[in-house]
Amino acid sequence: MGIKIVRFLVSVLMFGILAVNPVFSAGVSDVVRVGITDNKFQNVLRQQVVVYSTADCDICDKASRQILLHVPAETNITVSNLLSGMEVIVGEQSATLRDFVIVCPEGLMGVRDLKRKGIQALYHGAFEFVQKPDHKGFYLVNLVEIQDYLKGVVPNEMPVRFGLEALKAQTVAARNYVLSPRTQAYEEFDVVDSVASQVYFGANTEDDVATRAVMETEGILALYDNEPILTLYSSTAGGYTESYSNAFSDNKTKAFPAAPRPYLTAVPDKEEFEPVDTEEKAKEFYGSKIPSYDVESPYYRWQKTWAVGELENVLKQTLVSQSKTGFVYPAFKQGDELGKIRDIKVMKRGISGKIMELEIMTTKGCYRISKELVIRRVFQKDGISLPSANVVFEKAVDGYGNITDVTAYGGGFGHGVGMSQFGAGYMATKLNQPYYNILRHYYKGISLGTKPVDVYMEEVEQTFWAPIGRGKIVTLGHLGSVIDVMINGKKHTFNMGRGLFRKEADIDISRFIEDGKNTIVFYPSIMPYKVYVEIVEKYVEREKPEKAENIESTEEEE
Repeated sequence: MGIKIVRFLVSVLMFGILAVNPVFSAGVSDVVRVGITDNKFQNVLRQQVVVYSTADCDICDKASRQILLHVPAETNITVSNLLSGMEVIVGEQSATLRDFVIVCPEGLMGVRDLKRKGIQALYHGAFEFVQKPDHKGFYLVNLVEIQDYLKGVVPNEMPVRFGLEALKAQTVAARNYVLSPRTQAYEEFDVVDSVASQVYFGANTEDDVATRAVMETEGILALYDNEPILTLYSSTAGGYTESYSNAFSDNKTKAFPAAPRPYLTAVPDKEEFEPVDTEEKAKEFYGSKIPSYDVESPYYRWQKTWAVGELENVLKQTLVSQSKTGFVYPAFKQGDELGKIRDIKVMKRGISGKIMELEIMTTKGCYRISKELVIRRVFQKDGISLPSANVVFEKAVDGYGNITDVTAYGGGFGHGVGMSQFGAGYMATKLNQPYYNILRHYYKGISLGTKPVDVYMEEVEQTFWAPIGRGKIVTLGHLGSVIDVMINGKKHTFNMGRGLFRKEADIDISRFIEDGKNTIVFYPSIMPYKVYVEIVEKYVEREKPEKAENIESTEEEE
């Protein structure tokens, strides 16, 4: 083993240079760290994995970025977990390493026997191997530039038949989500590649139309109050989306309902839809197929039926598992007697009719269940949770008043907060709406623009796509009299006026940007401030911010 280690590491002398790869040269915010799961999308912690590259690759030390070994294309690289680190075997050479990265500047990285959509999984960027501190396994992490990441997300999160503008809306939502996920279950990476975060199947599943959507929204995020929003989305809202607080609990305290998010409020597909927050209104709304943006979804309306004995057997299992969440009271433990179901009563509904709390009354007790996901998982049919909590329960009884059957009918699939993907597809293909109108329908009060960044002693560059060549710079806390930028290769100096106590200011740059891809560089400032570019359909001054006075520019080719 000692000779093999020497042979393996002697390559440092032969290739002792910094590894050249886009994921090393891109800014930190441009790279996504994705935990790669197995074929069942369940396990992210590994004991062994075999990877390879479609072109020559390099095994690099993570900290120094020095190349440890140059590996020819299609060569198996076997990584196994050890108590002393990770054993890496390449042909007859082997070594024990700690954290390391494999980069393939001219090709793609693959995992042997890992398939996505029935085909070999391939990935842009690099593979990083991170061992757990307890040495009980390691994580395979894909380091990938955000644009390449999105190319592997968008066609797998939304059918491409939904159209280009819907795919653009999905792209912006996915970009927001990965930059500010609601939860981060692992410290070692940002997101996983499954529905636990958002579906990412890599380079082998890319689609031309979806890739165009990614390119034509480059750099654009959904913003509220000058910050990126949490862009939750689900398959089908059922005609009416729900407010965030009515569906989710607080990440840290687990309190339910959660604190509201002003941009994630309940939105009807049509203005004439009234709130569906009572039993009568819920029965009427979800008992019919009233036309809405979600009408083409197979889950627009659905129905599930249990014989009472079947449902009781289900509840004996699901109440045990869901009691561990803390949202079943009193907790139902293994071995507890459930008794016979006497009633199922909805105690509280959200604006869309989504159940927030309900009670199951039996001959042995009464159980209160809250939170939409828990409710869906309690009422399983054939081992599958309810499609949504937009549901109405009906009980059939015999001549003695005993329940014989329970039927649940409802609408939607998923949590129903934020953008409805089927709704976005309808708005794009049937209503011919551009992506920014789709986003503004589902996320209230938002603007669209680049990620707000801090500018101080170093210049900051941003690339963004302006769909109709209009935009403005939004500065936050800029105390200087001028701001210096370069837009698409030309320098400009804008006079900011005397706003010593100015908090915000807008600068119209529509005449300097193009329909399509643009690049802006913010030059260093002696005083730190925050800035971003907002894209607009037409220039409209805000009510609060002060517009930069006497805007002037000096243009200079660089």
